[in-house]
Amino acid sequence: MPPFTVLHVCMGNICRSPMAERLLVLALEQRLDRLGPAVAPPVEELLHSHSAGTGGWHAGEEMNPPAARQVLARGGQVDGFAARKLRSDQIDAADLVLTATADQLEYVLALRPDAAERTFVLGEFGRLLPAVDPDGLPGVRSGPDAAVTPEAVHARGAALVAAVAAVRAGAGPQPGDDLDDPWGRGDHTFARVADEIEETVGALGVALLP
Repeated sequence: MPPFTVLHVCMGNICRSPMAERLLVLALEQRLDRLGPAVAPPVEELLHSHSAGTGGWHAGEEMNPPAARQVLARGGQVDGFAARKLRSDQIDAADLVLTATADQLEYVLALRPDAAERTFVLGEFGRLLPAVDPDGLPGVRSGPDAAVTPEAVHARGAALVAAVAAVRAGAGPQPGDDLDDPWGRGDHTFARVADEIEETVGALGVALLP
């Protein structure tokens, strides 16, 4: 049940998945800003965006500095982040799991095979999302006489994930869906990877709050 929960997964949980975690929150905040406080609750009531890594080498560490710079430069927040290793219960509780690469998708499914219909490589989800008809999803009421509710956003998000899974129709991710690992490669690479993340999570934010 609400809030709609998205789990982002990469290898060490200090670069790609933290950027995805915080940039998705930012994307939804920007959508809510357009609606105004009269009709929109705080973002944390609508969305739980968090992340973990397939390895625990960096557990407890802050976001990698160039990753943090990308989040901050785009208007997001990095406070309170601490890396952690992926656990099965986190997968169980997620409405949507987005991994940085196909290898990490396989890792998730090795832990929880029953999560296949709600687990995607992030680039794969972004590639398939435009094929979903937004008019076929449950509505999120907004306007001067309506309010965005956690229940409505959760229902729309769950339907969206099911629709993207139907578009995928059992096909696997493509090589171009993977996010490059920017660790140790400088700000230019981090900026390119953050752009790719932002494109998908921005589209997800629009889909959740049209």
